[in-house]
Amino acid sequence: MFTSYDVIVVGAGHAGCEAAHAAATMGSKVLLVTMNMNTIAQMSCNPAMGGVAKGQIVREVDALGGMSGIITDKTMIQFRMLNMSKGPAMWSPRAQSDRMRFAEEWRMALEQTPNVDFWQEMVSEILVEDGRAVGVKTSLGIEIKAKAVVLTNGTFLNGIIHIGEKKLGGGRAAEKSAKGITEQLVSLGFEAGRMKTGTPPRVDGRSLNYDLMEEQKGDENPSKFSYTDTPALTNQRSCYITYTNSKVHEILKTGFEKSPMFQGRIQGLGPRYCPSIEDKINRFAERDRHQIFVEPEGWSTVEVYVNGFSSSLPEDVQFKALREIPGFENAKMFRPGYAIEYDFFPPTQLNLTLETKLVDNLYFAGQINGTTGYEEAACQGLMAGINAHNNVHNSEPFVLKRSEAYIGVLIDDLVNKGTNEPYRMFTSRAEHRILLRQDNADLRLTEKGFQLGLASEERLQKVNRKKQETQEVLTYLQQKGIEPEEVNGMLLSLDSAPISERAKAGNLLKRPNVELEHLLESSESLKLFLSKYLPDSLEQAVILLKYASYIDKENQMASKMEELENYRIKDRLDYKAITALSNEAREKLFKIQPETLGQASRISGVSPADISILMVYLGK
Repeated sequence: MFTSYDVIVVGAGHAGCEAAHAAATMGSKVLLVTMNMNTIAQMSCNPAMGGVAKGQIVREVDALGGMSGIITDKTMIQFRMLNMSKGPAMWSPRAQSDRMRFAEEWRMALEQTPNVDFWQEMVSEILVEDGRAVGVKTSLGIEIKAKAVVLTNGTFLNGIIHIGEKKLGGGRAAEKSAKGITEQLVSLGFEAGRMKTGTPPRVDGRSLNYDLMEEQKGDENPSKFSYTDTPALTNQRSCYITYTNSKVHEILKTGFEKSPMFQGRIQGLGPRYCPSIEDKINRFAERDRHQIFVEPEGWSTVEVYVNGFSSSLPEDVQFKALREIPGFENAKMFRPGYAIEYDFFPPTQLNLTLETKLVDNLYFAGQINGTTGYEEAACQGLMAGINAHNNVHNSEPFVLKRSEAYIGVLIDDLVNKGTNEPYRMFTSRAEHRILLRQDNADLRLTEKGFQLGLASEERLQKVNRKKQETQEVLTYLQQKGIEPEEVNGMLLSLDSAPISERAKAGNLLKRPNVELEHLLESSESLKLFLSKYLPDSLEQAVILLKYASYIDKENQMASKMEELENYRIKDRLDYKAITALSNEAREKLFKIQPETLGQASRISGVSPADISILMVYLGK
């Protein structure tokens, strides 16, 4: 019935879809196994992609040749570039998506990807021979052979849904949990843990009074995620903002005695940065209100996502409290919020390729590694798919450095530091964030994606054109002279000092409040010359001009770190025998077995003194 495959991907969420697409596009024969073909790429939680740091990840996935950016562009109903009042390292794209169309577009994309086959069933066991994954076994007892297996099980491993005092087995609302895999992996020596996440109620948008809320429109000139020629967004749907109040909080408190979180029925740790509403009013008792984002689920549906009101309290308490929120007085609830508890595997058990250390050819990606978020899952799936393919075809592993991508930061953090709460990406986690901007992901990564066989030649040509144009514009701005009479009126209007003699355009642009559009309005010759260049090239040149000193400093820091990264630790060392190391360093280094001194230096509990000792030891 089944031929053998190069790669089997278990689970068709955001990680599984990217893994299957990447491996198949690179030339592997792939089987994507999912419990439900109708929920491929389901947006289980909020109908949105991107956000602070997350938007950078989506653009990196796109630059490498992944699909998340393209699917988002095709299905978004609103686009906003966040943090535009801050520096470019903080600019972060975010889109509201049409949830049903997002899943549909992903399925269509996979069905049109040569080399991808599908099978709808639960996987109950990984086939392991001589310490290697060689396939999967399904709940019907069917054994399907493969050279590599990628697990992207999301919240389904022994998932339990909590609503008040009610407990339901499930990996998502109305979907059963997956059994067997955790128990098998533990028997093979893997360490497992429990985590928790939650989701808010969904309500009928027709029952809301938007006049009592603040409208949140999309950008006037919306951008997009993909560097390809995806369609421009012309119409947008608004989101809305409202707030809880003391009455809402009092009603919610009446359900605390039945809260699975407060009564200890949930053992898993939840996301610190996205707490439930009951957790917020408990932890921040001094606040008399919390923000609620009212987000439409699509173009046509009336279903609305109540962002900020995640809850596992009894459904009657949720409903009663909801109706005290301004605009929700007559709200009709489609379904209550709930918490879900599920198994994960501490990611310190992985190599930087996302292959497990205990079983060869077995890869983990997404929430199974303790992360939260579609974007974090998608990039892990992409990297696992790439590396599973490379492994099968005897190609070099593909690993991104912390100075190359947010993806590199995320995986490095997981493997070296682990996580005991759902891991979410923030700009603050990236020490080289001025280099890892959303505007230059294509310049950083597309050539790598092309070399992998994932990004097309057309993508590479676009990047090369952008590089060339950026350099031409940069050179021109540094050399172009501007006369005082051209710009002094504009400079005074911006409260910027006028010039008394001809000045270079590049020097004027270095002033914090002077932008390129100000100069273009003032100088016809500048406007004429630059009109032939792409907007992306112009933006790139201006950023490189304005932030040159910061970028140079970051590059110098990255180069220093490169020395440690290039110092490879070739053999598996018995760190416990290196008595000069601290006890904690010995234990952590022995467990993680870093591949380079750079990786060793980032392991929690390993001090600079330990690294110095290790350098001396390796030098001997």
